[in-house]
Amino acid sequence: MNTPKTLTDVLDETSSQLTKDLAAYDASVSKEEIGQVFSVGQGIVWAHGLASVKSEELVVFPSGVLGVVLDILPDRTGIVLLGYDQGLAAGDQVTRTGRILEVPVTDSLLGRIVDPLGKALDNKGAVKATDYLPVQREAPPIMARGPVNRPLQTGIKVIDALIPIGRGQRELILGDRQTGKTAVALDTIINQADKDVICIYCAIGQRSSAVAKLIAHLKEHKALDYSIVMVAEGSDPPGLQYIAPYAATSMAEYFMAQGRDVLVVYDDLTRHAIAYRQISLLLRRPPGREAFPGDIFYIHSRLLERSTRLRDDAGGGSITALPIIETEAQNLSAYIPTNLISITDGQIYLSPELFQKGFFPAVEVGKSVSRVGGKAQLTAYRKVAGDLRLSYSQFQELESFARFGTRLDEATRKTLAHGRCVREVLKQQQFSPMPAFDQVAILMATNLGMLDAIPLDGISAIEKRISDELRKISGLSERLSSAAKDDPVWSELREMLAKIIAEVPSPVVPDSEPALSAEE
Repeated sequence: MNTPKTLTDVLDETSSQLTKDLAAYDASVSKEEIGQVFSVGQGIVWAHGLASVKSEELVVFPSGVLGVVLDILPDRTGIVLLGYDQGLAAGDQVTRTGRILEVPVTDSLLGRIVDPLGKALDNKGAVKATDYLPVQREAPPIMARGPVNRPLQTGIKVIDALIPIGRGQRELILGDRQTGKTAVALDTIINQADKDVICIYCAIGQRSSAVAKLIAHLKEHKALDYSIVMVAEGSDPPGLQYIAPYAATSMAEYFMAQGRDVLVVYDDLTRHAIAYRQISLLLRRPPGREAFPGDIFYIHSRLLERSTRLRDDAGGGSITALPIIETEAQNLSAYIPTNLISITDGQIYLSPELFQKGFFPAVEVGKSVSRVGGKAQLTAYRKVAGDLRLSYSQFQELESFARFGTRLDEATRKTLAHGRCVREVLKQQQFSPMPAFDQVAILMATNLGMLDAIPLDGISAIEKRISDELRKISGLSERLSSAAKDDPVWSELREMLAKIIAEVPSPVVPDSEPALSAEE
């Protein structure tokens, strides 16, 4: 006679059977969570049914377009498209991927032109990568960061001497439209040839023609070989423009982890802020000042805090950031400029007035500053930079007052003549970066007043002559680069400069002082 089963026996059998079923479950077969689109418009999709979706998770639509989840509300999910919304309509399905947004990282990215998702744009085939890094990553901790004590030479005299940049620094480039901001960044990239620095140029919201022209210049000067160009054009969806600088920084962090130095140019973060404002307004987030969302400061600080120099025991690599922003009517106190000025370690301000007068690069020394790079500056610059800045500042003050007077005393005339010479020396044509040794020699001659008697239109020829003559002296550049202020090499250099300049024919000096031009 069978004994009837008790409730405990039944529960034990059920539990045992469930255990067997779970053990036999094929883990490769997973349940997909599928939602439904109920609204599409201008790069934003609203969907129902994604109850377990996570913030910043990737989702995919039937057309293959990817989206990233930015808003999770009780009754709907806000998705930002990373592609065009053609073909998407209310009622379409949207599927979770269980992955966050990642970008491919590999050494083969060098020399390539890609979009923020890592897809090739240069017709050289797909980017082959086995490693991926999240687009959104935490900044390195404080204890992993090292001091900024190595220079990043731009090849531009006024910057390397007066507004130096160190490897691991964040130096803002700002100015009105068409003042040469991108030209400064491009010259800096070109100057990194043979300096073991990887360059990443991130174009955000730029015109296709402008990006194509920049890429042509990089190819012409063989700078694309050690560079990566990431492009999110102005016609691309705002979601791509939003993730572009983060994706570029993730690629830079891959090389930094290998102990290498990276330069990243964000051109420009004004358009990045506008793209994020568009996304936020479409997601119906509360607008703040100038309709920007309340976290606009946070998205830029989160980006730029990832640029640093690591300690040697943490890898020793560095990321130097050159963010670019555009001002309107020279308004440095606008919302986005003040935010970024407070985040970065200094700024290079390009003046439209200097640009219109033909002073290239149009760097206004009085409004530009480097809060870190002076400690990383080559020792030789310290011999000439202080006197140069002082004399140039005095000239600018005197120049404004001299416009109101017709007769000037001899000391004032000499100060103005020296200041004009300094300003002419600080001029520099694009695509002509100058080595540090040449810069120091020419600036020293300028400080000593050796070039004051030379006509302004002859300064560039004298610079070339000084460079050519000093380059013939073996070992001088190495001695000068590490020379202290009281090193005997400075006396030798002074004698050499005096000899070279003395061989230049003396100009014809007019009997009377020329009247000040409107420009002066």
